[in-house]
Amino acid sequence: MPQRIAIGLLIGLFLYLGLFTWNIRTGYVDTLASHTGLEFARWILAPGKWVHAQTTSFLNRYLYFVGIRQENDQLRQQLDAAKLELVNLREDATEVQRLRRLLAITPPGEWTRQGARVLSQRLGPNAALETLLIDKGSASAVVVNTPVVVPEGVVGRVLRLAPDAATVLLITDPNSHIPVVSQTNRIQGILKGQGPNHDLLMEYVPQGVSVEAGEILVTSGLADIFPKGLPVARVTAVGRSGSSLFQVIQAVPLFEPRQLEEVALLFRSPDGARAAASEAAPPPAAALPQSLPAPTAAKAAVTPSRPVAVQPSVAPAAPAPTPAPTVASPAPASDGATAPPALEKRHRKSKTIRIMPQ
Repeated sequence: MPQRIAIGLLIGLFLYLGLFTWNIRTGYVDTLASHTGLEFARWILAPGKWVHAQTTSFLNRYLYFVGIRQENDQLRQQLDAAKLELVNLREDATEVQRLRRLLAITPPGEWTRQGARVLSQRLGPNAALETLLIDKGSASAVVVNTPVVVPEGVVGRVLRLAPDAATVLLITDPNSHIPVVSQTNRIQGILKGQGPNHDLLMEYVPQGVSVEAGEILVTSGLADIFPKGLPVARVTAVGRSGSSLFQVIQAVPLFEPRQLEEVALLFRSPDGARAAASEAAPPPAAALPQSLPAPTAAKAAVTPSRPVAVQPSVAPAAPAPTPAPTVASPAPASDGATAPPALEKRHRKSKTIRIMPQ
């Protein structure tokens, strides 16, 4: 076996030396090697180049897709922020519209307004009262019975107070009673609430007076709580009761209680409050008419230089001066006869009363 290997090596060496010698002489082996080597190298390097190209393309696509994904994520965040901003802008726009309508409320001359936000509705463990909670209280000069209104009409009045909050009693509550008058026929009555999901009731309207369905009820100003002329409700039905002296009139409020977000508080201005107080207070002594002078003035009016005539029934106890008797001669009659004795006697007994000059 080793001999065969040695013989094979020797034969290969001789062939190589012979081929080398022949190549030196002719140059065919170099030419063949140059062509076959390049082709061999091309076939060897081609797969590597393909792998390199695919790897590079994959990496480029991966990095591109990674950048696209990041860009998409950024665009999604911007889109979400734009959507949120759009929602906020729409909410602000609706709030601006509500506040503009609230500021459009024009109270009477002696009243001013102040806005407030609704914090909650129907307070209490069982929600027994139809109420609202607002963010204005005694620290904002709110007092009990302060009127609460919206652009549509009257909402209610303040029931309880805290420094920075207040409870508003709605007109739909059974404890609410508002003097109203129909806007067209000027029929007066008391508008009473009947609780949630129930119509209002206008009480004490006599039979025979005309109140039409669809007529607006406004405040009459008789209770001195609400200004006169504020819309309160709309009449929906007018009925009659056979055993009652009054009509049965139903109405609905002009606002939706569950949609209230902002309300307006009405305050009487200082000048209006002073005018109302002066009208309610009795007139002072200086304002009394001159036809009723004070006792001191009556005493000062009587002076010694001008005595006043006094009737005999109320004469003072001082003795009156003795009247001087007068002698009257009988007047002659038309026919020359004298007066009758009885008439002459009565004439003699009469006394004159001396009247002091005034």
